[in-house]
Amino acid sequence: MGKFSKGKGRATPKISTASLPDIIFILLFFFMVVTVMKDSELKVDVNYPEATELQKLEKKSLVSYIYVGKPKANYEAAYGSAPRIQLNDAFAEIDNIPLFLEKEKVKVPEQQRGLITASLRVDKDVTMGIVTDVKTKLRKINQLKVNYSSRLRPGEL
Repeated sequence: MGKFSKGKGRATPKISTASLPDIIFILLFFFMVVTVMKDSELKVDVNYPEATELQKLEKKSLVSYIYVGKPKANYEAAYGSAPRIQLNDAFAEIDNIPLFLEKEKVKVPEQQRGLITASLRVDKDVTMGIVTDVKTKLRKINQLKVNYSSRLRPGEL
């Protein structure tokens, strides 16, 4: 009969780490590509009003934010201290809102364009005149899904 050994003297081979740097760089590149940075720099002061009944928005990718408030201190020299509207990274006038929302609608698939919500982030000390003007402009362009951003009143959960 033949002599066969059962491999008692064999050790398991070592795992090669030569491709480990490649894998790490691929992961690093992946996370750099898919990470979303902050969309816009806030140029107006927005101190959100307090509310008791709040609902979270389901799909934040379908929300277009319109900021209304006093310009921050470093912008007061150029824009004054009256409440201003900010769309994305720039100050805007009320007449710029339709073009802004149209550009936002182009970014989403056609099936979801009717689901876009205009979220008004308004400072609690702003008078209702500018807010009413914004709401009127939204109504004229048939943007009827409007949301008011606020924060939860302290002590209520």
